[in-house]
Amino acid sequence: MFLKNLSLKQFRNYETLQLTFDQHVTLFVGQNAQGKTNILESIYVLALAKSHRTTKDRDLIQWDQPFAVIKGEVEQRFTSAKLELQLTQRGKKAKLNGIEQRKLSDYVGALNVVMFAPEDLEIVKGSPSIRRRFIDMEIGQVSPAYLYTLTDYNKLISQRNQLLKDFHQHQKNLALLEVWNQQMAEMIVKILKKRYSFVDQLQKWANTIHQQITDGKETLSIQYNGTIDIDPHQTGGDVADHIFQKLEEIRQRELMRGTSLIGPHRDDLSFYVNGIDVQQFGSQGQQRTTALSIKLAELELIKEEVGEYPVLLLDDVLSELDEFRQTQLLDAIQDRVQTFVTTTGVEGIHHQTLDQASVFRVTQGSVTGEH
Repeated sequence: MFLKNLSLKQFRNYETLQLTFDQHVTLFVGQNAQGKTNILESIYVLALAKSHRTTKDRDLIQWDQPFAVIKGEVEQRFTSAKLELQLTQRGKKAKLNGIEQRKLSDYVGALNVVMFAPEDLEIVKGSPSIRRRFIDMEIGQVSPAYLYTLTDYNKLISQRNQLLKDFHQHQKNLALLEVWNQQMAEMIVKILKKRYSFVDQLQKWANTIHQQITDGKETLSIQYNGTIDIDPHQTGGDVADHIFQKLEEIRQRELMRGTSLIGPHRDDLSFYVNGIDVQQFGSQGQQRTTALSIKLAELELIKEEVGEYPVLLLDDVLSELDEFRQTQLLDAIQDRVQTFVTTTGVEGIHHQTLDQASVFRVTQGSVTGEH
């Protein structure tokens, strides 16, 4: 798939912007704080209806303006789709081919994207919340049902935490907690089954790519660290009963702590290179190779799921990689994946992929093409 065009209105530092793209590599070149990243962010938001940089839609709307609009047309293998997302302080409106979508989960997936930015190096060495967000965003693109369940789960966790926090003032709510535990167990089954399946697929692709990058000297394995031990191959009802019992067993601890102690919202991933925990004991080079392997694996995983490669967004990441890893990344995308790259300059990066790229210069929110 590829993004044919992009239109912005009152998004970040762009009053208006209209761009047309080809299927290959597009470079946005300019100094820092000119608006390069804002363009990539707008593509990400158009695809996923949320930003990778902020949780507040207000931050995406131009200062003193009531709304922002992002539009784009996506060419897929057998069809095309027109996407439109309107952002206001009261919420979002998403349209697919001119029809407003009641649920965002029905909108997400028409455009698949993979973002690779310097902060994505934190997937390996950063906090567990970064890895959970990574899992949820990637599964959500190819599984609207997962996104729907996750949204309901997060709402329930918020309500449940409030109930646990206030329990000592409202002890009569204990019966409600039991009802919520049953609902929570059923949601957790759906979330964990998808996560375990995703990690298995990611592991397959990431290890193959990691071995290629390291000339077979290193193997990469990924482990899902759940706060609830389950057998993902068991039937859903059996797993839900097991989870419900676990929630009942820790009820007193949760009431004492005033928060939900187990569940997907507290799970994590570990990465092992040749059996060694790369987060704790890996070199910076190994950590960066692991992050690169994971990102390239995402491309293959999404292609396996939907039948075509997603759009790749590289936000100032080339400057964070050494020459060897730059080459590995550019070789992987050459003539296969529509890619948008932000950079302050490509001097010193010699690769056919960049030599043939379309180039836009970005200066203080003004974008001009080079021919």
